[in-house]
Amino acid sequence: MTWLRDVLVDLADDSPQVDLAERTIATHDRRRRTVMSQLAAAMIVVIALGVTAAVRLLPDGPQEAAAQGDLPARGVEPLSHAYKIFCKPKKGKAQAPSGCRDGRWRVVTRSGKAYYVTEALPSLSPGRSGLRDSPLAISRDGRKIAYYSAKERTFQVRDLASGEKTTAADKVPEGWLGSVSRLMLSDDGRFVAFSKVPDFKDPALLIDMRARVVRELPNRWVPIGLSQDGATITLAQYSPNSQLRTITNLWPSSSAGNSTSIILPKRYDFSPLAPDGKTVAVIENRSTAEKPCRHGDLALMDTLTGKKRKATAISGLPPDVSQISLRTWLSGDEVTALTTSVRCRPSSEVPDDEPAVVDPPYQAMTAYALNVRTGKARKLATYKAQDFFGIVLPGPPGAL
Repeated sequence: MTWLRDVLVDLADDSPQVDLAERTIATHDRRRRTVMSQLAAAMIVVIALGVTAAVRLLPDGPQEAAAQGDLPARGVEPLSHAYKIFCKPKKGKAQAPSGCRDGRWRVVTRSGKAYYVTEALPSLSPGRSGLRDSPLAISRDGRKIAYYSAKERTFQVRDLASGEKTTAADKVPEGWLGSVSRLMLSDDGRFVAFSKVPDFKDPALLIDMRARVVRELPNRWVPIGLSQDGATITLAQYSPNSQLRTITNLWPSSSAGNSTSIILPKRYDFSPLAPDGKTVAVIENRSTAEKPCRHGDLALMDTLTGKKRKATAISGLPPDVSQISLRTWLSGDEVTALTTSVRCRPSSEVPDDEPAVVDPPYQAMTAYALNVRTGKARKLATYKAQDFFGIVLPGPPGAL
């Protein structure tokens, strides 16, 4: 993923704010239009990336039923995951979910009921005339969601059981959402952390929904962990180098805070912050333009020092797995590994005039519980999704 992520960041940085959405990338209309020539020059993953999974996964995973319509006002059970829906996949509309609503967030409960979050800003303007990012987050227990409210023009937290909504005190302009945005919701639903690329002059934000105050954060960093009191946040960054950053003493919002940053000598993919609050799981990313889709061993890394514990070889994954994304922690020893098997080609084998894939087909992807002590993987469930960047699991996001 590193090569694709770097192109995303570079393109976003080079794009003017007024037409950024029309020039950003990904594997569908929202992130594909102008980037494909650059990807072809570097490397193409022919099968678009896509992943889903869930916290507390059942042995075979929740079987998703047809969409039940709009998210009910109250009485919704905890969520398994959420993903964005785009209705014109490469292999035709027949692959799109029944009742597809272009650019909308769809949440799926642990029992498989699926609903559209109509209050969340769509990721496509009407008629696909404009492109934008619209983030969503799920609390670790799956009982709350946070999203950018189209009506309120700011972030909102919703309790799925009671239906209670909490709206941020400050408006957040839609233009601040950027081309690639990340949202993190604290376990109790009190804090919402938002960051995006490109940063421009807009800050990232940490919002205390209860106290109705906002703390500015450095942009470009992906929020991957927050202490229970909201006073310490852990951030990750990939471009131009893999880095970890911890900021303490965040409140009051006027305080300078204390920041510790670690620039790592190699490229890593990071998990969210581990339950111990001090470490992350990492997998070395060894991909290059001519040797794509290569990964190293699994290890735990101290977020303050960058020191790794003994690396462990990963076992139990199919030999054709080419992409691994570390997501939700299932326990102190197991982290969710989302995997996909894509056919990767070195850049030298990709014609410059190869046509772009506008909307990728829906893909079957597999989730594993990965033991960070032994490296052993056990299969959890297989899901279907369209795009790797549009998948959300309960808890802090993985740093894509």
